[in-house]
Amino acid sequence: MARPTLSDIARQVGYSKNTVSLALRGDRQIPEETREKIRKIAVKLGYQPNAVVSHLMAQLRSSRTLRLQAKLALVNANRDPQAFRSHPTIPTYVEGCENRAEKLGYGFDRFWLHDPTLSAQRWLRILHTRGIKGLVLVGLMDTNHLPDELAPVWAQLPAVVTGVRTRDPALSFCCVDHHHLALNAFERALALGYRRPGLVIDDVIDALVERRFSAGYLTGQRTLVPRAQHIPPFTEQLGAQTEPPGFRAWLQKHRPDVIFTLYNNVISWLKGAGLRVPEDIGVIQLEWRAGRPEIAGMNQHNYITGEASVDMVVSQIHNNETGVQEFPRATLIGATWVEGASVRMQTAAETGTVPVKRRGKAK
Repeated sequence: MARPTLSDIARQVGYSKNTVSLALRGDRQIPEETREKIRKIAVKLGYQPNAVVSHLMAQLRSSRTLRLQAKLALVNANRDPQAFRSHPTIPTYVEGCENRAEKLGYGFDRFWLHDPTLSAQRWLRILHTRGIKGLVLVGLMDTNHLPDELAPVWAQLPAVVTGVRTRDPALSFCCVDHHHLALNAFERALALGYRRPGLVIDDVIDALVERRFSAGYLTGQRTLVPRAQHIPPFTEQLGAQTEPPGFRAWLQKHRPDVIFTLYNNVISWLKGAGLRVPEDIGVIQLEWRAGRPEIAGMNQHNYITGEASVDMVVSQIHNNETGVQEFPRATLIGATWVEGASVRMQTAAETGTVPVKRRGKAK
């Protein structure tokens, strides 16, 4: 029996071949109801995406010859070897990566970047033996620098990093647009009637993303509110669960009416200072988490970042782009606002105030 094709599915469902292709790749241009209908018909007909065919098409556009394969490496770049399961956010990246790879006809083998038993030579030997031609690195959280001793791996294989931009080497990467996220959170706070937003962030984390969190926040201050309402970010080390020194003094001195942060425990610090959330002060998470839906914030869509990372590395493979690229590419994912009980649910119009319009040249 002949293997079903996209054209077969298109005839069955009454849509174009292009629509069927987009739907099976999970493209959100196609309504979910239509995607689900097409997926069901594809399953019924026994359709399976063929990664080998995709590679063959790529070879027609290339003078180089690659050994066809259908495997990628999913590399845990976190210091914790169990981060793919135990970390509060990394598993979402992983789920997006694996979902997208499956839809494109690829499989993943998992590795730990910091495995002490794997030298660069052993990495390459294992990857070549298994027919792996591309890597997706997930979980860099405390540094944006990859191990120097593994440089031969990046030199020979396509690689994409999720979450952060790396340096020396600078690889292609996919992450949320941190600057726009923070600026959008600032705008949302003003629309809710807040007038003195403050930022609480670990300086190490802000530096990891090249200070795009604080840059977006400071842009909001400079362009949206008068200078008298500007509050310097609180950037002391926030790794511990206990309240950091200086936090309460910062609160008392600057009196923010809403706080942007990445840390759930900020709410307990505020309560320890005698403040009620949201009655006395609001809290907006810069990385909203489904596990704490009561806290309003910005959904970074790490799942989508994972999917896009796979698209990027597959594109490199199809175009025979190996080694550290002269011009690394970036894909930025937009964040979206999620309401929650940690902010007062009233607009500026209801509070009798009007958000300050974007100001001209900063004075």
